[in-house]
Amino acid sequence: MSDERPTVRPVNLGRLVELTHLCRNGAQSTDDVIDALDVSKRRARETILESTRISFLEEVSDEGEYTTTTIGERFVDAVEETDWAKVSSILEARSPHYGEFLSLFEDGDIIESDEALELLKDRSEFTPYEYNETSLDVVGGWAQRLGAIQRNAFDGTFYAADKSDVPPNFPYVLLSIADELEESAGVNLKKRYLSIPELREHTCERLGCDRDTFDDALRTLAEQNIGRIELSGAPIDTGAKDARYGLKTIELVDGEDGLVSTDQSSEQVMRGVEQLGKQYYYLAVYDRDLQFNNDDN
Repeated sequence: MSDERPTVRPVNLGRLVELTHLCRNGAQSTDDVIDALDVSKRRARETILESTRISFLEEVSDEGEYTTTTIGERFVDAVEETDWAKVSSILEARSPHYGEFLSLFEDGDIIESDEALELLKDRSEFTPYEYNETSLDVVGGWAQRLGAIQRNAFDGTFYAADKSDVPPNFPYVLLSIADELEESAGVNLKKRYLSIPELREHTCERLGCDRDTFDDALRTLAEQNIGRIELSGAPIDTGAKDARYGLKTIELVDGEDGLVSTDQSSEQVMRGVEQLGKQYYYLAVYDRDLQFNNDDN
């Protein structure tokens, strides 16, 4: 298996972390990697070769042993510090596929999955690199887990979630999206509770903010407009929790034998908004004249 390959290999972020950390502690052969990570030979080679291409590892012997590079050291350090923005920045600089994917969103564009793949193919026409659906899944997964890009869990569009607050017209945007959802459902707004997970996904996409920022803003809005809007719980089997695309997240966990590892979730059951220890999944609007002061958030 050559290390020259135009498409990114199907290597998840967790494997990159584990392998780079493993080789930090001394030269490792493919067999060593197979034993330590409990993976097949093909999976071990794919991960080694992709890690070598992006300069996290280097080959140090004729017997095919690998150690972590200075760049790989910085990558693992950032993971251990849970500095996901730095992890993303390192990957962006070293992986041509990941860097090109992130460049699609430099102007704040909202891009559908098929469109993203076509744009990547067009841009790579005169380069040594290629993109296919697997490539998009790999780099898109890295970006979502690291918080560089979000994907609407209901319609699959990609967008940059680079804003840590919402604008003063947040209530107007929220009501506008609620109206659009009601129009598509053919039901009057005042007669139906709206799914908070669905409102969250479309509002974050419209505003370019992350999901926690939306939740903070919605809690503030509810506190400042008691009687005008209402948050409601839901039965355990409510459809409000279901999404088409899983939310990809990552967190650092204690690995076996001192191995740095990550827990990666792709949960498709959406969370509600938590307030005073309770989860709320629906929003009802009774008065559209809403007040909103987000200065303290």
